[in-house]
This record gives sequence, structure tokens and C-alpha cells, in this order.
Amino acid sequence: MKILLIGASGQLGTDLVKALSRHQLLTPPHRSLDLVQTDRVRQVLQSEQPRVVINTAAFHRVDDCESEVSTAFQVNGEAVRNLALAARDIEAVLVHYSTDYVFDGVAGRPYREDDLPRPLNVYGASKLAGEHLLESVWEKHVLIRTCGLYGRAGSRGKGGNFVETMIRKAAGNESIRVVDDQRLTPTSTRELARATAALIETSHYGLFHVTSKGNCTWYEFAGEIFRLLGLKPDLTPTTSDAFAAAARRPAYSVLANHHLEDLGMDDLKHWRDALREYLSDRIQRPGA
Repeated sequence: MKILLIGASGQLGTDLVKALSRHQLLTPPHRSLDLVQTDRVRQVLQSEQPRVVINTAAFHRVDDCESEVSTAFQVNGEAVRNLALAARDIEAVLVHYSTDYVFDGVAGRPYREDDLPRPLNVYGASKLAGEHLLESVWEKHVLIRTCGLYGRAGSRGKGGNFVETMIRKAAGNESIRVVDDQRLTPTSTRELARATAALIETSHYGLFHVTSKGNCTWYEFAGEIFRLLGLKPDLTPTTSDAFAAAARRPAYSVLANHHLEDLGMDDLKHWRDALREYLSDRIQRPGA
């Protein structure tokens, strides 16, 4: 199957390349496919004629979105519509990723796909706009909401990932404060990529929540990282108010993989097991 993957060098894209290795994979760089440029997007898809288009591109710096509102909605909303229209023209399935931050966190139980979104920040609002624009344009889509991503490519990326940030702080003997009032499900990009590859082998379209099993706070996540590595840094819990981030975060954004369960496809690992796998792989990497 011919698949066009947007964002192949990113954290999720890197694991998707591996998960989709048996397919004919096209991985155009950003400079040749800027999703905001409608004509260029249509030109590339018309030329390549993929059966599936997977979009991992997003403006996902949550706090920066609060001050760069136009950019957030252009990249996370308008560009998604451009891509959906181009995919519709060639009847290609479009796979797109969204976020747990479309919810306000007041439910206190795992959110299902049919729960009403109510974002608390610009990032969540812009991603929800992208969801609506996609759903209004093209029915052959796989829209995936996920949560707390970390992956191997993020360890070498500009911003790193949460796991690597914690390890770096511990190695530097820093005092580490982590919020303990935001509950989520950390999800490895390897697990998400594997689930994505399985979904596109089916003819099931629509909205899916795809996360690892279980849940924790960011503080509990940090504690498990250090426990598995045998580290004992100066780790203390803090609150969202004390952290004073620019964007509000939901206090509870655990997602229920309800639609995957209905299909008998909810085989993602528990977040602790996926973390153990990530750390084991990390130890074997040069320079880790």
C-alpha cells in the first residue's frame, strides 16, 4: 500500500516509519510540503496518488499557542482542512492526530469518543477546530486522539520528551518539581504507531481514542521513571497553580479506547510496561 507520511522525522513519525516498513512509504520533508499552502498540498497528492495520507504535523507547543493564536489555528485547523480536501480529491484515507486537551478534565473518569469536548486552552481549541474541519470535509478519515506522548526521536529533538527531561535533571543533580494534580495516560509513540498501522489495515473510519492502559499524574510518571532506572533524585510534587504555566491544563484527561475495544483492537500495553520497554531500548542506544 502506498502511504504518504507527513512529519516522518518527528517523534511519532519516526516510529511510524518503522511500523509501516512493509508498505511503500513516501516521506516528503516540510520544505517540500507546507500544509498551509493549499495548491502545493493538492499538487503533491495528485502527483503521488497515495492510498493513505498520515498527518503528524502540528503546532503543539501548548504554552506558546496562548500567544500565537493565529499560528495555532492556521496549522492545527486550516491546514488540516487543506489536507482533507486534497485527500478527498484522490479518495485517499486521511489519518490525523488530535489530543486529550480537547477536554476540560472535570468528568473524573476516562473520556470516551462520544463525550462532549470543552478545551481549556488555545492548543486544545485549535486541535478541536482541526477535528471539526476534517469531519466536515472528508468521511474517509481516521481521527486519533492520544495523550502524553514520548518516543525515541523526542530524546534527540529540540524539546526532548518528558522522560529524557527527567533523566537529564536527575543526572544534573537538580531539584525536580513535577505537577501532581494532572492525571493522564503516558503513551509511547511506538505503541501509538503500532496501533495506527493496525487501524489502516482495516476499513474502519471515524474517531478513535488510542492510549496506553492505566493512568497516573505527571509526578507519579516521574517517580516510575526513576524507580525503573534505580535513581533517587530530589523529586517533589507541586501544583498546576504553583507551576504557573501560560496555558491551563485539564486536571483529568485520561482517555478510554472505547471504539478500539468495540473492534477487539485495544491491545496497547499498560503505560508502565511501555515505559519499561522504552528505557530498556534506551540503555542499548549509543550515547544513552
